[in-house]
Amino acid sequence: MSEVAGSTDRAHVLVVDDDARIRSLLQKFLARNGFLVTTARDAAHARRLLDGLEFDILVLDVMMPGEDGVALTASLRETLATPILLLTARGDADDRIRGLEAGADDYLGKPFEPRELLLRINAILRRVPKPAPKSEPPKTLQLGEVRYDVNRGELWRGREMIRLTATESMLMRIFAARAHEPVTRTELVEDLGGGVAEAQERAIDVQITRLRRKIETDPRVPRYLQTVRGSGYMLAPD
Repeated sequence: MSEVAGSTDRAHVLVVDDDARIRSLLQKFLARNGFLVTTARDAAHARRLLDGLEFDILVLDVMMPGEDGVALTASLRETLATPILLLTARGDADDRIRGLEAGADDYLGKPFEPRELLLRINAILRRVPKPAPKSEPPKTLQLGEVRYDVNRGELWRGREMIRLTATESMLMRIFAARAHEPVTRTELVEDLGGGVAEAQERAIDVQITRLRRKIETDPRVPRYLQTVRGSGYMLAPD
């Protein structure tokens, strides 16, 4: 998977936007910066492409006719862990938080500088877990009925693997590396490469809420992914 132009192993981006001009501009810009790019005009078109192709990241416009970007994100998250970046013309932070709650990894408000889009995409792709070397011994953290495979970056409940988004995967790696140690929101923002985004600490809280739903028996009373008052969050495995 590529993060820079000129790589022979290029990341494949799906751009979904009902504006043909924006689709064309993004396709040309991202291709010049080393990506393979496929475009779709709406959610239905995107679904058909996703049925036959694999992508490294999806860039979805929020304001599309029919099924909008947030609804598409929520639907895809039921079966798909591919990173999602939302493009939105809305200035209200609550609307952007709604996108994160639906499962998006990040958002970018329109109008935007293409260079910032590139930085956001690369930051998200860096979060995608890399396969661990086969020589490493297995290491797991037990979280009640859930176990986390540290080497593979996988979360399991019995024989069922729990799907994690790229951001959730990165959060688990951060917390697992510092188990039983508080991690501040500021540190999480920096580690996730979100220093250029607005309301990032609130966005972290949204991602933590989503992650707790996958770990905790009762997410409202977290046992394993704890809030440490004045310090941030802490993973407390058994």
